[in-house]
Formats: sequence, C-alpha cells, structure tokens
Amino acid sequence: MNSKFYTKDQIVNTLKNINLLESIEKGFVEYSKGNSVVPPVGELLFDEPPGDVHIKYGYIKNQDNYVIKIASGFSQNYKVGLSSSHGVMVMFDNKTGYLKCVLHDEGYLTNVRTAVAGAICAKYLAPTNIKNIGIIGTGIQARMQLEYLKMVTNCREAIVLGRSEEKISKYIEDMKSHGFNINVADNSKELCEKSNLIVTTTNANESLIYKKDIKKGTHITAMGSDTPDKRELDSEILNIADAVVVDSIPQCLERGETKNALDRNLINKNDLIEIGEIISSNKKLRKNNDEITVADLTGVAVQDIMITNAVYEQLTK
Repeated sequence: MNSKFYTKDQIVNTLKNINLLESIEKGFVEYSKGNSVVPPVGELLFDEPPGDVHIKYGYIKNQDNYVIKIASGFSQNYKVGLSSSHGVMVMFDNKTGYLKCVLHDEGYLTNVRTAVAGAICAKYLAPTNIKNIGIIGTGIQARMQLEYLKMVTNCREAIVLGRSEEKISKYIEDMKSHGFNINVADNSKELCEKSNLIVTTTNANESLIYKKDIKKGTHITAMGSDTPDKRELDSEILNIADAVVVDSIPQCLERGETKNALDRNLINKNDLIEIGEIISSNKKLRKNNDEITVADLTGVAVQDIMITNAVYEQLTK
C-alpha cells in the first residue's frame, strides 16, 4: 500500500464530480448527532504580519479515516505575490494510523468547504425571495460565497462593501464572469438597506454592520470570525435575531460572533441551534419572511473530513 500525494490542480479537477452540498450537509448532521470525534481547534496566531493557522482534526465514527487539516490565513500575502490562504489535508486509516493520502490543496479545500457551508445556511435560513445579496469583503471568500450561492438561489444581484477601490473593481469584474450584476455600497447602512441576504467574509475584529441598519426579513451569515478576537457584527444584532444558528455550539462558545454576544449577556447559549439539527429536520427554520436570522460559522473539522473523504474517493476511482 502506497501513500498518495495529490496536487491542487488534481484536487480542483475532481471537485466538479462531487456533490459538495450533500457531502458537507451529511458532515454537519453527523456532528450534531454526536457521531463524530472533533477535539478543540489548534491555533497559532501571528502579529507581524497578521495571520493565523488553524489545525482541525477528527473522524466520523462510521468512517474508515481520520483527517488532520492545517490551514493558514495571512491577509497581507498579496504584498509578496502570494495567496492569503495555504494549507494541507492529511488522511490516515483509523484502524492502523497508516497514511493514506496528502492533499496539498494550498488551502483551497478549506475555502471551498467554507463557501459550501455559506450556501447551506442560505438554503435553510434565508428568506424565500432573495432580492439582493450583500457581500462584505473582496477577497477569496467574498468571491466563493457568491459562486456557491448559485447552488441554492437564482438571485444574481449583489452589492459589495470593501475598503479598496482597486479590489472592489477587480471583484466586480471577476464576479460578472459568474453571472452576477454587482453594485457598490458606500457604507454598511446602504448595504443593509438594499440586501436581505448578507454575508460577511473579512478578518475584522470590530463591528462592520449594526443593529440599527438591519431590516426585517434579513438573514446574515458571518464567515470571518473564527478566532476569539475576531468580530464582524454588532453583537446587538444577535440579540434582536429570531434565531442564532451555529456550526458548532462548543466552538462558538469560545470564538466568533456568538462568544462576543454571550460575553455581553445578549443571548442565551440554550437558544443556540446547530445547522446540523436544522438539516436533519429537513425544515426551513424561518417561520415567516419578516424574521431576522444569523448564522455564525467558525468552521468545523467534519467539513474537512467530509470534503477530504469525497475528494480521495473520486481521485482513487
């Protein structure tokens, strides 16, 4: 038995043959049913230049493998001509510890599984009629979120808020090729007024959108806050939300938007709902189109496990 090594190009080519939505949904369900072993996130944080490395690992009880994922994000890599994301997924046999494969995806699979999770949240939580998608950020995830939202909505109108005119222009140009008509918001108030599905995709550690600007019937998916210090939402938004949905309750008690709101006693941890519970019930959470819903995604190892298994199966067919 030889361990396999696959490059990013090989991995990207095989993704078109995988139902990623179905695969990641299954992972969330297994997690919420207690059918996975997922230890706390390993984390390295850097100041100069700013960056973070996450080590996520675990296994699903009825599967043959365990997976260890290392993924980094260094936001200033553009200054040296590198992508902000890098990483690797490593799969082992869970009976022997034998190394089955290394997926040298350069962080690509982490970005994909994150974008798919955003699409899943929109599928189960967004209002029935999405008029305009608000995107905060102009990086890799800002692109992928829109790209994968095409799987669950026919809406092709979007409005973007970013800090750099140059990056906004490039973003608009890139997303046009995916069939989106993109407008630019001058501020968060304008973005909130014009969107009923909002996705935040930054590594900010301060509020980017505010309670007073959120309209009835809005769904917000917060993607960026995956460390204890990061934050993209005014915590009061979680307080007015009709439902706060998380990918992992244990993780969100320690990091992300949920942690900030809990620290300020704005929400009760007993009211949190995991996306896996919603998927397994096969019902939309939203009772009507006036409700405000928030999904706080910190990224769970089951996403990495499921996408690694699916890619490996496809590559070894």
